Amino acid sequence: MNRKRVVILGATGSIGESALKVARDIPERMEIVGLAAKSNAQKLAAAANDVRPESVCLVDETQIDVLRKALDYKPRILSGEAGLLEIACLTNVDMVLVAIVGTGGLRPALRAIKAGKDLAVASKEILVMAGEIVMREARDKSVHVLPVDSEHNAIFQCLEGKRPTPINRERALNAQRSTSNTESSTLGIERWMLDVSDVRRIILTASGGPFRETPRKEFDSITPEQALRHPTWNMGPKITIDSATLFNKGLEMIEAHWLFGVEMKRVEVVIHPQSIVHSMVEFTDGSTLAQLSYSNMCFPIQYAVTWPDRVPNSLPPLDFSKLSKLEFYTPRYDDFPALNLARRAGEIGGTLPAVMNAANEIAVAAFLDRKVRFQEIWRIVEQVMNEHTPVANPDLDAILGADQWARAQAQGCLQLVKG
Repeated sequence: MNRKRVVILGATGSIGESALKVARDIPERMEIVGLAAKSNAQKLAAAANDVRPESVCLVDETQIDVLRKALDYKPRILSGEAGLLEIACLTNVDMVLVAIVGTGGLRPALRAIKAGKDLAVASKEILVMAGEIVMREARDKSVHVLPVDSEHNAIFQCLEGKRPTPINRERALNAQRSTSNTESSTLGIERWMLDVSDVRRIILTASGGPFRETPRKEFDSITPEQALRHPTWNMGPKITIDSATLFNKGLEMIEAHWLFGVEMKRVEVVIHPQSIVHSMVEFTDGSTLAQLSYSNMCFPIQYAVTWPDRVPNSLPPLDFSKLSKLEFYTPRYDDFPALNLARRAGEIGGTLPAVMNAANEIAVAAFLDRKVRFQEIWRIVEQVMNEHTPVANPDLDAILGADQWARAQAQGCLQLVKG
């Protein structure tokens, strides 16, 4: 029996909480050996006291004493950004689950890959910003990059039965290389390879958020409280606002491009309010495979940890007799421009996706602070993207530099909005 030893980065967020539930549900398959959080010392200590990992890390060094006093045992305590990098590459770790909101997970994710650890990715910003670098490093180290986002995990499940044979291996290699500027492949080409040569479309499903049916003329009166009422998922504030604007789905389009080695033109979005079908893959013969389950992040987290095995758990299976309907709609592209902005960023590539992501983070924070209105999130992102000159095939320093530039530009846009 393969028991994975896992470090969770972002242990106090919603994904971290779900991962802890999975560990409690399947202890014979998942052992938590490290937990890391940004600043919530009390919540980190409570989680650590529950699963008792060998190491814990709190990035906010001013809260270390609070953490130490709240712990009822004596794990190894790490702190700061250096501690986050260290816990990501502990020698006794098999997998690092990256659930850090925003860009903070990029460096520890790369450090984990370089240390030969498999990566379970819940922080889509990692692949949006630096997909080319991350997937190349994974190929070079022969490690897996496994998706935890429910949509990408669903796509992975739809594709994973297509293991390469001697006949189609070279076809798969050629197809994946043709969609990338490098010879990097998905999921470590020598250990796992997905043949996407006969995939017509990857179809990401989106709930549509709380404003799926709200007229555009009412957008300026939307409050943060309204935007935070997601109809199906319980998530953190930033990703919940992204779901309301559809930027979350835009980021997922770029993430799918890198994870599965497909061109942006083969990645589409459909609105599915029930959030039961988590995504679909349409093949060249017209057949479509879909993955269905109730809206619970424990499903994709468990599969990422136990893959390639399927393991019984206490999660509820679908009761089809209680599913009254499954609806699908075309997104309102003009009213929710995030999808077109993301497609543009993904097609141009280089540093533009990092710029889009950074500007969006600043705009969302400003909306939550009531400094800008809902529609201005899109306007700020578009303006910053328009002002950027993309750098092709950037290294990590260029990506991080573009990120910082975009944040400064977005802050300048905020000042103009206030004025």
